[in-house]
Parts: sequence; C-alpha cells; structure tokens
Amino acid sequence: MKRRDTLKALSLGTLTATIAGTEAQADVPKKAVAPPSLSDFKNGKSAAELARDAKLAATVFFTPHEMQTIRVLADFIIPADGQFGGATEAKVAEFIEFIVKDMPQHQTPMRGGLSWLDNQCLKQFGKKFVACPKAQQIQMLDQIAYPGQAKPEMSQGVSFFNLMRNLTATGYFTTEVGFKYLGYVGNRPNAWDGVPEDVLKKYGLSYDS
Repeated sequence: MKRRDTLKALSLGTLTATIAGTEAQADVPKKAVAPPSLSDFKNGKSAAELARDAKLAATVFFTPHEMQTIRVLADFIIPADGQFGGATEAKVAEFIEFIVKDMPQHQTPMRGGLSWLDNQCLKQFGKKFVACPKAQQIQMLDQIAYPGQAKPEMSQGVSFFNLMRNLTATGYFTTEVGFKYLGYVGNRPNAWDGVPEDVLKKYGLSYDS
C-alpha cells in the first residue's frame, strides 16, 4: 500500500507538470505550482491523507461485542497453527474496523451480518454466537461457509460470511505475519550463476567457453 501511495504521489507530480506545460503553450499567465516532492510525504502518504487516517482512527464504529465476534470469526477463517500467527496476531479485527470507516459501503453489510449471525444462534442454540461453545459455532458456520451447499434461507449469512472471509484474508496477507506465512521475503540481492546446466542440455544450448 505504501508503494501504491508513492506511485500516486509521483503521478500527481507528473499531472501537475503536464497541466503547467499546457497553460504555458496557451500563453495564459499562471503562477507556477511546484509538483509535490517525496519529502512532502510520510510513509507514502501526504499530510492530508495522514490527517484523514488519524481522524478515522479516532472514531469507533463497532461495539465491543461486535469486535469480539469479528475476532472469533477471523480466527476461524485463519487460525494460528503453532508455526504462524493467526488473524488475531495480525490484528485483522482492527483492520476491518478501519476499513469499514474508510469504505462506508461495508458498514451496513457487516453490522447487519453480525446481527443476523447472533439472531440465528439465538434461534438454534439460545445464545449469541460468541457465547456458544466451539462445536455450536462451527455448526453455525458450516451452514453459511459453503455457498453451494447453503440453504436459501441462509443467503444473507452466506453473503456476510463471504465479505468477512474476504476482509480477513486481505487484512491478514497485508501484514508481516501474513508475509511470513506466504514465505514472501521481497526483493533481495543474489548471485546469478546463469541458466542451470540441465536446462541448457535440454534445449541443446551451452555457454561459450
């Protein structure tokens, strides 16, 4: 995401320069506006973007109960396995809290889905989702986690769980914990020893002595 923001900053600079050049060609006297430099950005974000992020972080959308439910759901989707941390270690719930404030179109589907989940558990087990034992939680999720097998009356739950699963995966695999799980190490210097000998032989090629 930082790289994306940096590229956006660079493209803004190019756009500003292009507009300035067009104005000059039209002989319209305009005050030159210097394009933003990378020094104007912190971690790939402008001061305005950082201020917006701070404003979003200072507000709260989900209730404590909703956040607890999201954590339980996220850990079902991506649990810790003894070698790698799960969704909780990657702070997926906090990521989802930020995303629904940053992208308000997710607020109603998420809040409505969490309410639907609790209501279904109350009907089936007499308790809200987080209060149910793990076996009942799994029983509930089995009814909405597999769209092709879900009953028509579970369609709202299927849509909610699809969204929850997508947000969980996005939040997890954009963190250091998720990178380690994938084995992603980024760009690193290495030594190029040429095409392997077996590949050269396969195509009847060889390096000049």
